[in-house]
Amino acid sequence: MNSKFEECLKACLECLEACNTCFDACLKEEDVKMMAECIRLDRECADICAFTAQAISRNSPFTKQILELCADICERCAEECVKHEHDHCQRCAEVCRKCAETCRQMIA
Repeated sequence: MNSKFEECLKACLECLEACNTCFDACLKEEDVKMMAECIRLDRECADICAFTAQAISRNSPFTKQILELCADICERCAEECVKHEHDHCQRCAEVCRKCAETCRQMIA
């Protein structure tokens, strides 16, 4: 596997972890209702990152499309997370942006 693929794989797994951490922490926030969209997007983002990591690993013929979708979902998740001042949300937004960037570089 080339280093570009490895970097993307690593970014996806990091993002998966950050989204799961954010998801879990959001559920413990006082105003869970306010966090609903963040929780929903954390879930979507964690799932697509896990799927993307698998696609990269198995050299899926759909990797390009999957990377594109992953980047879109990561960006959307980052946009939502950045609206909340919690540390877990800010960290998640940062990791999501990095993952989206890495995915886009792979298909450039």
